[in-house]
Amino acid sequence: MSRFRTDVIVIGSGPAGSTAATLLAQYGHGVTIVERATHPRFHIGESLLPMGAPVLERLGIHLDDSDYLPKSGAEFIDERSGQRCRFPLAVQFQAHQVERAKFDQLMVENAIDKGARLRQGETVRSVSIDQQQVTVVTDKEILTARYLIDASGRSSFMGRMSQGISRIDNLGQFSLYTHYSNVNAEAAEALYETGDVQILMLDIGWFWIIPLSGRRLSLGLVVKDKEGLALRGAALFRHYVDASPLLSELLMGAEQESDICSEADFSFCNECRFGERYACCGDAAGFLDPVFSSGVLIAVTSAERVADRLHVGFTEGREADAELHAEDDQDYVLGFQSMLLLVERFYRSNLVQNLFFESARDDSIKEQIAGLLAGDLWSGKNAFQQQLLNSRRYSTGRGT
Repeated sequence: MSRFRTDVIVIGSGPAGSTAATLLAQYGHGVTIVERATHPRFHIGESLLPMGAPVLERLGIHLDDSDYLPKSGAEFIDERSGQRCRFPLAVQFQAHQVERAKFDQLMVENAIDKGARLRQGETVRSVSIDQQQVTVVTDKEILTARYLIDASGRSSFMGRMSQGISRIDNLGQFSLYTHYSNVNAEAAEALYETGDVQILMLDIGWFWIIPLSGRRLSLGLVVKDKEGLALRGAALFRHYVDASPLLSELLMGAEQESDICSEADFSFCNECRFGERYACCGDAAGFLDPVFSSGVLIAVTSAERVADRLHVGFTEGREADAELHAEDDQDYVLGFQSMLLLVERFYRSNLVQNLFFESARDDSIKEQIAGLLAGDLWSGKNAFQQQLLNSRRYSTGRGT
């Protein structure tokens, strides 16, 4: 096998990998992305948060409203009680609902335009790191570099290699989802006017309802406890769709685009997020239940921190320092723990019924909740976030 030399190897070309690659290429470093799939490739997780917009702007990514539906807010609905509440999110920045195949391809093509190299359809087999360099063996070639960034998503290549993956229990267990086209029912008009994501509360979990451009819809059922279910798979999904008056009206005349897909949604943290000549970002650093759509936000913000710090390390000749990312990792932990505690409250303490539905009585509480839902995790001005952090802290390994 031949050898190929570069400054940085990035495993994965999702939002985290593309963000890190773009920024490092803009700094003038040689970057090679290794992606086992080929773009465009399907990925679930279509709802962006507003606080990710500044990173996209820095990357030179501009989302056209004609291609990506602007997202104004998030609405929580309980048909059993008749309660519902809406939180406006497009206050400081505009977020969008995105078709991930198109969005991810836009991100990686932007990285290429900025100077990164992309190797698609190539699988990383092994990684070895010594004081001098990183060696990555793929199914096609041997690559060497000064540094490795693991943006491999939930595969978390370095986390699993280092045996640093720690599962977070008692959140969503698995999801069932599909997409619909020709969503033209009268009941859908308000949804497409606002672009809101809707969360429909159920006895076994929740539905996500995400409007997409072109009158398409992403619909997913997340199950919190798989024990004792009388139905499985598509039958379970259809049972809860048929039982919902809202969904029955919304999907009237719509066309299901594909079979019901399933995915394990177990959450985890990676306790080995950085070390000698490597760092992880995005889902490779930790994955959270998707209820509050934090995935892409955490991906791009964590990748931004990793890229900026690595540039400093290269400039100062400290890229081999195993503690290079320790300071920035504290910010990552703050954001990850804040969202984790919010998700935990959602599942374990009836957060929606006990707080969200009651927030209309107190404007300040509603504003604080909206701030977290928008992804404002690092301003230090959110009293509700501080209450969450003071209530319980998880061990997330280094940087805790």
